[in-house]
Amino acid sequence: MAIKLFNTTIGLALGGGAAKGVAHVGVLKALEDANVDIEYIAGTSVGAMLAALYAFNVSIETIGELSRRLTLSKVTTFKLNKTGFFSTNSLKELMLEYLGDVNIEDAKIPLAIVATDINSGEEVILTSGSVADAVCASAAIPGIYIPVVIGNRTLVDGGLVQNVPIEAVKALGAGVTIASHLSSVSHYSEPSHVLDVMRNAFEIAVSHHTQDQVADADLLIGMDLSDFSLRDNTERYDELFAIGYDSANKELAKLAWYHKTNLFLYLWRMAKELAPFKVPEVVKRITTKSDSSSV
Repeated sequence: MAIKLFNTTIGLALGGGAAKGVAHVGVLKALEDANVDIEYIAGTSVGAMLAALYAFNVSIETIGELSRRLTLSKVTTFKLNKTGFFSTNSLKELMLEYLGDVNIEDAKIPLAIVATDINSGEEVILTSGSVADAVCASAAIPGIYIPVVIGNRTLVDGGLVQNVPIEAVKALGAGVTIASHLSSVSHYSEPSHVLDVMRNAFEIAVSHHTQDQVADADLLIGMDLSDFSLRDNTERYDELFAIGYDSANKELAKLAWYHKTNLFLYLWRMAKELAPFKVPEVVKRITTKSDSSSV
């Protein structure tokens, strides 16, 4: 992998978390208030929906208005099928209402949406094609929602493979990654509905690999939202927004130097690459390159 010591472009990864995704709106507002320029963005599940809106320059205020009325019932259509109980048709209609029939590659900010191929188990990073279809695929929890077919792939929730899509935003070209993680603690909402039980089971299944993945973020905005519902937080919008906003500000304070000069970032990334525990890796790359040149 190439060393990107001088790549200071910032990418934002928005993780999954159903109705808890309101907290992402607070994170986006904090980043905007701090004049952090998001040059790449990726999302999984509810993070995919919000990332898509932001990538097409929908204002934070408008995203907030939508999120304020975001519930599972508003993005769910009952449609009993052999492969699921609900369709994502309502979610698709919502995306079409706010964005129209647009393609990912036309986003104002380079955008990636993560889904999982239910047949192969492969991660699928969508960077072209219908935004509405991609968001629906990324949010289609297996066993609950009917999978979404895009091209020759049958896709379900991207959380199975990359719940906080840091690698996806790196693949877009980001040199510095910020991750907004809605489930940073191993404790889950008290279930009051069968869908809560199924959603909690899904969260538990993906939590272990997610913890390993978020360790790769340059800046991790982790939140404990275990007291909030996965289905409906319309009455607690302000609380969730505030948690996202405050959590982001707390972490951004660690990068206050970013606003002064990029030189500090260059030195920091160089120090990370040349730290004692990475020296053998660096030497190996140099040696390999030298050997290749002499052939």
